[in-house]
Amino acid sequence: MNLTVRGIGRLLTMTAGVHHDAALVVRHGRVAWAGPGRDLPAGAPEQVLEAGGACVVPGFVDAHTHLVYAGVRRDEFVARLAGESYDGGGIRTTVEATRAASTELLVDLAAQRASSALAHGTTTMEVKTGYGLSPEHELRLLDAVRELAGRTPIHVEPTYLGAHVVPAGADRRTYVAEVIATIPEAARRGARWCDVFCDRGVFTVDEARQILLAARESGLGLRLHAEEIAPTGAAGLAAELGCASADHLEHVTPADARAMASAGVVGVLLPTVTLSLRSQAWGHAAVLREAGVELALATDCNPGTSWCESMPFAIQLACLAMGLSVEEAFRAATRGAASSLRLADRGHLGPGAAGDLVVLDAEHEADIVAHLGAAAVGRTVVGGVPVG
Repeated sequence: MNLTVRGIGRLLTMTAGVHHDAALVVRHGRVAWAGPGRDLPAGAPEQVLEAGGACVVPGFVDAHTHLVYAGVRRDEFVARLAGESYDGGGIRTTVEATRAASTELLVDLAAQRASSALAHGTTTMEVKTGYGLSPEHELRLLDAVRELAGRTPIHVEPTYLGAHVVPAGADRRTYVAEVIATIPEAARRGARWCDVFCDRGVFTVDEARQILLAARESGLGLRLHAEEIAPTGAAGLAAELGCASADHLEHVTPADARAMASAGVVGVLLPTVTLSLRSQAWGHAAVLREAGVELALATDCNPGTSWCESMPFAIQLACLAMGLSVEEAFRAATRGAASSLRLADRGHLGPGAAGDLVVLDAEHEADIVAHLGAAAVGRTVVGGVPVG
């Protein structure tokens, strides 16, 4: 947990700009010093990681994932390639497979995905439930998320997403009541956040409001799947309730984007979903940016609409398809994403921050965007410990 990183060509701190020919010191898992290599303090830790002139950035923060699931949705993917549209119904296919799997298998599968994310530089990750869709199964998934957190070096933020879709054959009002009734136990089982999929054909704005208000009463932070499929006013609800984040936002209006900015709601962009759904819905990033919304990036790793554990790939799409600058995309993948999780000590390399960093396989962060299909990460460090 004590480490000196030397030979850094470019060091992106996200707090104090860029240092050239730099070094960084981690003590007891926290950043103790960062700056020009010539100013490296005496008595720096003897354990040394040589960056070899590479660019070093804060560990990536993946602010939206559905990591705990079983089964595949191959047929759905092939159908989309043939021109069929996505309506959210494929979630129920994953629910069947996830319910049938043992908790041990679910944790094993999630750990494999987390290992892939770690190799791609992710050091903090939000992980949702949502493929149980009953009190019993949703709580079991929270237990699996807790077990996952003990098996990966990645810092895991657990989210209760009982309101992912209404189960087939269920009465809507009854199911919403079940979701609300489960929230206190979800908090006891380790959930830090509550999320709702508020969109056409899923949960209404009024239903989402009921669930999120109950979650707030139980001490959970609020997140919201918003405006992915159609404009519904969900982004306005996120602003009304002061949610930490509203995610997706393909159909956000300028007015709701301005409301989000005023309320401090972070807009989480999920470009791999847009690519997978082939919707060509890239313009919302500009709407949010122009409104002054703080932006975050995430993979939305899930079996149906974004089978991806790579934050560098999300960064590439954010730049090449959504029009973010390299600087904006890297900030969104680090400090912006940490802000959406209200983690002030992550997503940057200022004094006191978690000693989480990525040694890129490049001299400059822009090369990661330009070099398509290449490995982006040389080493990942978590809490001052090189882990990949």
